[in-house]
Amino acid sequence: MTAGDVVPMLVQVDDLIPKGTRMNVFESIYWVFIVLGTLVGVVVIGYMAYNAYRYRASGDHAAEGDDDRPMLGELPAGGGKGRKLFLSFGLSAVVVISLIAWTYGTLLYVESPASASPVEDDIEVQVVGRQFSWEFVYPNGASSFDLVVPADTRVTLVVTSDDVFHNFGIPALRAKTDAIPGQTTRTWFIADQPGEYQAHCYELCGAGHSEMNAKVVVMEPSAYEKWYANTSGGNASGNGTESNASANASGTGGGNGSGGGGGGTPTEGTATALLAGIATRTTSEELRS
Repeated sequence: MTAGDVVPMLVQVDDLIPKGTRMNVFESIYWVFIVLGTLVGVVVIGYMAYNAYRYRASGDHAAEGDDDRPMLGELPAGGGKGRKLFLSFGLSAVVVISLIAWTYGTLLYVESPASASPVEDDIEVQVVGRQFSWEFVYPNGASSFDLVVPADTRVTLVVTSDDVFHNFGIPALRAKTDAIPGQTTRTWFIADQPGEYQAHCYELCGAGHSEMNAKVVVMEPSAYEKWYANTSGGNASGNGTESNASANASGTGGGNGSGGGGGGTPTEGTATALLAGIATRTTSEELRS
């Protein structure tokens, strides 16, 4: 086998791996497992029912002198000297190993889709978790408490935390990753339908954990471009940023304060938010003590 023969084989294997959105990928995995599980179950239960019927207890066997039916305490005969056993083991190994290899290749695509199918229009959003809200920072330095993204575009999220462990997840879009203090993790998604979704924290992070939610707004690409053009280096305008911030603050004893002045620079807005968060947390700790 030459190198020229190997390349087409790799291409054919790669074609078996589902592409597209994370929802498409995980739906494909789900249906493959359902179909194979059902097929294996039908074969096993069918073979068991066949043997149960063949060796059923009745007086006909004794009357006809059927020697195929094993008697009590007698080992069954006619097993083919283990050929059936090795055949069943071999088929099971082929199915299981093939399924593991296919699933592994599919999950590799989920973990690093850029290496499999680069997309020029990707956007990257920084996600910062803190007790008890999410902040989304866009490439131009604008920030918002709502995640606003275009439809039919791969969105890469770079997630971290300012205080304790959190876990950012958008269940409807099958995106989920840890938010670790001092580290960054990455996840991605493609929303094929405009609309509103909910993001949640999936790591118990304190008294306000259940309120640590965020709205995910998916717009048409043209509408997103207009929205993005109106954002500045401070907080992104619209989308309920201030209302979310005040809701988090009232529900958790201070939250993180406002996210900085709308007309300020990225550095000023971020610094103001951090100082406000530190001040409110310090006040809360003093009151508790």
